[in-house]
Amino acid sequence: MLRDIGFKPPTTLGVIGESGCGKSTLARVIAGLLPAARGEVLLNSTKLRRSAAERTREQLQRIQIVFQMADTALNPARPIDRILGRPLEFYHGLSGDKRRRRVVELLDTVRLPAARPIAIPASFGAGRSSGVNLARALAAEPSIILCDEVTSALDTVVGAAILDPLAELQRNLGVAYVFISHDLSSIKAVCDQVIILYAGQMMEHVGRSALRQRPLHPYSDLLILSAPELRQGWLDGLSDRALTETTAGFPRLRRGDSCSFFDRCSVRIPGRRDVEPAPLRRLTKAAEIRCQHTEQELIELN
Repeated sequence: MLRDIGFKPPTTLGVIGESGCGKSTLARVIAGLLPAARGEVLLNSTKLRRSAAERTREQLQRIQIVFQMADTALNPARPIDRILGRPLEFYHGLSGDKRRRRVVELLDTVRLPAARPIAIPASFGAGRSSGVNLARALAAEPSIILCDEVTSALDTVVGAAILDPLAELQRNLGVAYVFISHDLSSIKAVCDQVIILYAGQMMEHVGRSALRQRPLHPYSDLLILSAPELRQGWLDGLSDRALTETTAGFPRLRRGDSCSFFDRCSVRIPGRRDVEPAPLRRLTKAAEIRCQHTEQELIELN
């Protein structure tokens, strides 16, 4: 699905795409919770085992995941101090007073009331459950945190309250994030680099600033067009073709030697693009794109 894209701390890599494109699957493959269909996961040039159960303790410590539905990722009947205490014991051997002090520090780090370490997640709202989920990941002191749709189940205000400490933690701890989202505004706000997925493939890899311009790849263009805008007449500005392509639904499965986006592509060429694999091209502005068309052709087509 991905190859080496030069991702290292303290960078935030955004992963975006429509539902079913493989965002959460990618996070679980990196974490070792699902086996990769093909390819490898490398950490500092070291190949990781496919399953988390086969990885070393140090490798498990380096990569942590914050799940999308925080309330279901936490044991609702287990006290917060036990939830956070387990990784402290497993990775750092902390117990007794040292563990209790570290639990209080972690709660303070994610802006949760440190006076409630014996509370249970069932007594928390969605925002605080997300904070506990993040604190559990931080307890391992990882290099990379996989954030899988951490704000999708939250309203705008509570979601912002999660994003702010993420940025602060990155500045203070130097941790890297893989930030998975379907929300373009969040991606633009927190990510340094962005990859755009479609049907399990990376269609485009760009810097954050490129999302503020019109992207080259036809799918990236559609994805940005599909984000609603809070202004009168927004839909009137979309062409009938754009509306049709934006709401065309899930991709039709194709052979591995053809372009997965062919059926929805506005610049497809029947008889060629549907029978040839789409190469990954490096563009002049250090971006990458998976398309049969050359950079100049895409510029002219746009």
